[in-house]
Amino acid sequence: MDFLPSILADEETRRNAFPICENKIFMAHAAVTTLPRAVADAVVNFSRAASTGAPDFNETLKLIQQTREVAARLIHATPEEVALLGPTSLGLSLVANGIDWREGDEVLCYLDDYPANVYPWLNLRARGVTVRFFEPPVPGAITPELVEETLSPKTRLVALASCHFVSGYRIDIAGIGQLLRGRGILFSLDAIQTLGAFPTTIEHVDFLSADAHKWLLGPLAIGIVFVRKDHFELCRPTLLGSWNIKAPGFMAQPEIEFLPTAQRYEPGALNLPGIAGMKAAIELLLEAGIEHIAGRILSIRERLVRGLEELGFQMLGAPPDSARSGIVTVSHPTRDVTALFERLGRENIVCSPREDRAGTKLLRFSPHFYNTEAEVDRVLEALKD
Repeated sequence: MDFLPSILADEETRRNAFPICENKIFMAHAAVTTLPRAVADAVVNFSRAASTGAPDFNETLKLIQQTREVAARLIHATPEEVALLGPTSLGLSLVANGIDWREGDEVLCYLDDYPANVYPWLNLRARGVTVRFFEPPVPGAITPELVEETLSPKTRLVALASCHFVSGYRIDIAGIGQLLRGRGILFSLDAIQTLGAFPTTIEHVDFLSADAHKWLLGPLAIGIVFVRKDHFELCRPTLLGSWNIKAPGFMAQPEIEFLPTAQRYEPGALNLPGIAGMKAAIELLLEAGIEHIAGRILSIRERLVRGLEELGFQMLGAPPDSARSGIVTVSHPTRDVTALFERLGRENIVCSPREDRAGTKLLRFSPHFYNTEAEVDRVLEALKD
């Protein structure tokens, strides 16, 4: 039996694969995921082996290469274009700081994105870069049309999130990417809110960064950084060490010569327990199939949204079908949302409290493919007056 159907067909199998299901309903994957058993086991097994035997450098290199390969398969890149770094902000900062900006260059981003995808770009003002913001009509609704009308002749790079972390609006990566490539404008993608949940690939992207600790179901502080090979010289590494610069026999050379792959962005020792866990997580997701995962998430989302609306909750953003994601964020016109969050916690239901720029209190639900219809119904029951 295929992995995903087998998980959903048998509750014991589901709880074994996702131990959190034994005692909680976990709908906070847009925050910090709970680890599947296979992922936790991979981290523990790596750590245990490190405590009982001497490090085997050949096995370490094998693990790193295999992880590059599964990560590349997930995003449709080549292994040579994948660096194994987290958090997301590290990868985005490597891009922002690595480009040789010219006075008057312009970057477009979105002020209401997660700060990790705002501050690296704002910091470029100190280097003479103009930073302008998209102003969508509803939170996160950045369409190809909005991008096109916001561009200027000076725009050199557009930095967007694949999905807005509060409204759940999922952008048209291909449509925006094709538009920008046709204009010769670089496209940087913060992919953390879709990678692992929806197809998120790099055919029309120049740079991508995503930590593993959300929809990828992996550990914190390890992730995927993609730099298109054509841009290795454009995006110069800004963190330097023994791992990313040629140093035969670990002897420093009089000239800096970066390695010819994305390893050039990894300056030193890598988070090997995290890499072991992320590899297990990506393999799990690939076995389930990202298209199947996406369909399952949208099905669960539809049931949740319908029930929340019947209870009088108001959706933030209400994205169209093509832009929906696993994130559902709501407010209520009369009920105390903070008290509702606390009630859910007492019922062993995990979601996320959020608020908008105006201070409106929000509840954010972010179920993954292994959540069930019965769990959705229990959430809705807990939210009744």
